[in-house]
Amino acid sequence: MQGAYGPLKHPGAFKPPVPSRRRASRRVVVLALLALGAISLSALYTLSPFVHIDVSDNDTVQVGYENLSPASEHVAQCPAPTPLTATPPAPANLWAPLSADETAAIAQWLAHPTRALNLTPVDRAAPSDNMIFLIESRRPAKAAALAYLGAPGPGTLPERWARAVLHLGAAAVPVVRVVLVGPLPVGPRTALVERAEHELGDVPYNARGFPIVGELAPLLRDCMLGLADITEDLFGGSARGLENDTLIAGMSGPFSFDGAWRRTWVTWRHAAPGAWLHPLGFYQYVDFSGTDPEQWRVLKVVYDGQVFPTIAAFRDAWHAGLLRRRPRLEEADAEWSTRRRPQTAPPRDLDELPGPRQVSFGGLRFRVDRAAQYVSWMGWGMYLGFDRDMGLSLWDVRFLGERIVYELAPQDALAQYAGNDPMQVTTAWLDRFFGMGSAVRDMLPGYDCPHEAVFLPATTHIGGGSITHERAICVFEHDTGRPISRHTGWQDGEFGAVRGYVLTVRSISTFDYMFHLDGTIEVRVSASGYLQAGFWEPTQSPYGTPIHGTTMGSLHDHVINFKIDLDVVGTENSLLHTHTDQEEVQKDWFDDDWGQTVIQQRITREYIENEDAARLTYPTNMQGGYAIVNRNETNRWGTPRGYAIHPGYNPVHNTVVGSRRLLNNADWARYNFAVSRRKESERSSSSMWNMNLPGAPPVNFSRFFDGEDIAQEDLVAWVNLGMHHLPQAEDAPNTRTNTAASSIFLTPLNYFDSDVSLAARNAVLLRPGANPGDTTWTTEEYGVQQPRCVPPPVPPLVYDGARVSMVGDNGRPVPVPPGGEAMWWAGEGAHRLRLDL
Repeated sequence: MQGAYGPLKHPGAFKPPVPSRRRASRRVVVLALLALGAISLSALYTLSPFVHIDVSDNDTVQVGYENLSPASEHVAQCPAPTPLTATPPAPANLWAPLSADETAAIAQWLAHPTRALNLTPVDRAAPSDNMIFLIESRRPAKAAALAYLGAPGPGTLPERWARAVLHLGAAAVPVVRVVLVGPLPVGPRTALVERAEHELGDVPYNARGFPIVGELAPLLRDCMLGLADITEDLFGGSARGLENDTLIAGMSGPFSFDGAWRRTWVTWRHAAPGAWLHPLGFYQYVDFSGTDPEQWRVLKVVYDGQVFPTIAAFRDAWHAGLLRRRPRLEEADAEWSTRRRPQTAPPRDLDELPGPRQVSFGGLRFRVDRAAQYVSWMGWGMYLGFDRDMGLSLWDVRFLGERIVYELAPQDALAQYAGNDPMQVTTAWLDRFFGMGSAVRDMLPGYDCPHEAVFLPATTHIGGGSITHERAICVFEHDTGRPISRHTGWQDGEFGAVRGYVLTVRSISTFDYMFHLDGTIEVRVSASGYLQAGFWEPTQSPYGTPIHGTTMGSLHDHVINFKIDLDVVGTENSLLHTHTDQEEVQKDWFDDDWGQTVIQQRITREYIENEDAARLTYPTNMQGGYAIVNRNETNRWGTPRGYAIHPGYNPVHNTVVGSRRLLNNADWARYNFAVSRRKESERSSSSMWNMNLPGAPPVNFSRFFDGEDIAQEDLVAWVNLGMHHLPQAEDAPNTRTNTAASSIFLTPLNYFDSDVSLAARNAVLLRPGANPGDTTWTTEEYGVQQPRCVPPPVPPLVYDGARVSMVGDNGRPVPVPPGGEAMWWAGEGAHRLRLDL
């Protein structure tokens, strides 16, 4: 904006036009032509010659626009939205997930009697058996990866290894154990390595995941069968382990503190659509420690604040009429918690018309190598990774030929609730436990991503086999609708704009990695879905808001941690803190009219030299910021080249500190971000078992910070996104992505000599007329012309439950259940527990 309001340096270069009679006459002619044009357009719309619809033999509707041009001119079909093939810097994607066939081969190798692991297939296993919980790719050490990327070839290609998680329920002391299998593919050299370097040690069995769908269902079914008459009386429903059950369960977490036990609060809800919004205020505290379900039991029952030590005590109170009762909570109408369009909604003007959609008339401008899972666009290039725990990650991200980021990957997602009931007050989810990657579902074309987006598959291993979703990831270029830069000026070369295009790589759960023309990377998280609602009664007022009847939206925090391994002109980097402060200065040249002093702000730049000082919150009033820079590499102006970590929407960290349910297992959430020296032994800020071990987490983030020097070292930034969610009525039935969003920007800080987005050809430069009084501006659009073509028709939306293929650990295809229902229930895990599974 500099110079926007300054006077012209050469007044003669531009003069305002002088009104004239000739111009007035010209205006009359123009107005007449416009009127004639309007009449012609009205006639054209009446006769509808613009569009013809042709129904071909296969009933596909073809829309043509030939009449928009003279009859002699044929308007071509626009290019199909098919990307050209990308050329990755190295042919092998070192971070790609294992294929289903590779995983099956490893599972069969592990199950061979010579391994002596005594494995039972998950579909026949009990908690007291040994079984395979997870098989996934083990990513190579960074040094080995960089050696390969620097000189790709068979001699530098790192060996491929897999990481297998075994549930050893049959052991004398049951544990969860991580083992390595490799090198791959499976062959004579393949070996099993236990307690490998930089891998976690044995995990207490009570912290284990859920390979067995409905593990807790038999206990709850037996309990609720004996209470069916009471629940019918109190709530108008029951849970008997049948498909038509009218009540459904959910669980709170964590399940343990240090692995000594495994317990949870079970909450009950009406089994209506959006069951999370239909709590009953009825809870059971359940012990399911160890491997013997016969020893599992209900420890207490809570109803309307009344605590009963046993099921029998609860029944006795009900039978004797001593139970303090609330009005019967029979669910009469659950329509409000569905996503069906309300029939009573007032009409919106022109809402019956389809909204605008994006079309790349010249063809897609990004490239994709599907086999290598590599994407390139406008000087950007990146490999895609995917895993069970957290889903989509990016690797070896380069811009204009230079690596900017080695690894950009989500680590864990915290959700800590508040309330005055056993469910909400005890809930502190760490969603890595449930597998945010394995919970990914196929996206909806035209809704989750634009129609012309390119969809890519992802394969994850879940208990008993591998599942591939064909639309797990989408890639698309997007016109932001505003220029990335512009200026209006009168001097030659001042007036122009560069179109604001962005490439987005997306996965649901909605992680957006967005790439801008100026070298900026935007990471955005946006959430939509059902609240984990609580039961509303007056004592809940400090902890939430009533959103419907007896349903409360509960206060909670979301914090999502990302690992960002920036490599700024190499791996030797430093952490720069820049802040502004107020100062009062006195100078001899100040005019006495204003006094001899001026109050202004000044910049202070300082390097943070030690890890212990690098656990950070953003400055008050955002007066300053932080950047990863290379002190040994400068731009043309002598300034160290760097990338700033700039907050976007909702720069938050967790509110609650000291809760036993998050005692040591999510210390990363206490800060906006932290910077540590990169180590292979500190690959992640969390693990899937951290949720259930807050007192003894397998990964203790605080231990990353042990006083090491971070000046010109390989650094990692652990950055948080999230939101403080104070629920409101508008969160029903689902939260909205426009407000439930958070973002950060990784943006060049003196990395270049100037704004590199100016080199983009989708831009315009305007010059004033050469003659005085000439109001015609010449435009230069650098040879980029908008083609005239007919976009391909939008195909009808078909969603067949998911474009999914499943392969069992035995290597044989597994039939996908109708509608993929079993996968949906498995993905929801402890959040919606059906007793008939």
